[in-house]
Amino acid sequence: MNDENVPSEATERPEPVELPAIEFQSPGRFAVHNPSSPGPDSPRAEPAPFILGAHLALERFSLPEHGRAHALAMLQQAQRSLCIYSHDLEPWLYHHSSIQDACTRFLLASPRNQLRILLRDPSRAVKEGHRLLGLARRLPSNLQIRKLHPDYPNEALVFLLADDRGVLLLPEIGQTSGYALYQDPGRNRQRRAQFDQAWDTSITDADLRSFLL
Repeated sequence: MNDENVPSEATERPEPVELPAIEFQSPGRFAVHNPSSPGPDSPRAEPAPFILGAHLALERFSLPEHGRAHALAMLQQAQRSLCIYSHDLEPWLYHHSSIQDACTRFLLASPRNQLRILLRDPSRAVKEGHRLLGLARRLPSNLQIRKLHPDYPNEALVFLLADDRGVLLLPEIGQTSGYALYQDPGRNRQRRAQFDQAWDTSITDADLRSFLL
C-alpha cells in the first residue's frame, strides 16, 4: 500500500515541503479487478453528508458505494473546477447516472466551469461505453479528456480534485479503498500540480478521439 499517499489529518495548514503520511491499513493484496459497472436500473446514489470547504476530518472508505457517495458530494458542490486523474474511468466509481447528472449540472452552471480528465488506459471506457464519455461528446468545450503520456512518469493511483479544497484519492489502482478530504488546500495544491504537469505532456488517443467525434 502506498502509505505516503495518505494524510495524517484534513485540517488546513501552511503548505509543507512534504505532506506527512500515516499508516493506511489494507485488508491485504488482491488481484486488480474493478467491480461491475452499475446498470441502468441501479439505485440512485446519495451524496455523502459533508460540506466541501468546511468538513475537516479525513473520511476513509472501502466499499464502492461509499467511495461513489464521496465523489458525488464533491462533484455536486464544486463551483469552478474538477480534475479526474484515473486509470480507466473506474466504472464502479464514475459510470453512474447520478455522477453524470452532477457533472452535467456543474458544466452547465457556468461557461467557465471546467472538467478535465486524464486517463491511463481509455480502451475499456471506449469499448464498453461510459457515461462521462457520452457527456464529453455533448459538452466538448467544457469537458476535456486526454490520455497520460506512456513515457511520462505517472504515479499509479487515482484521484479527484474539487475546486481548490477537495481531494478524493485511491492509493492503489483496482482497489475500492481510499479516503476523502473536503477541506485540505495544501494537499489539493500538491495533487493539482501533479495533474497539471501530467496534463501538459498528455496526448490525444486515436480511439478516444474517434469516439468523441
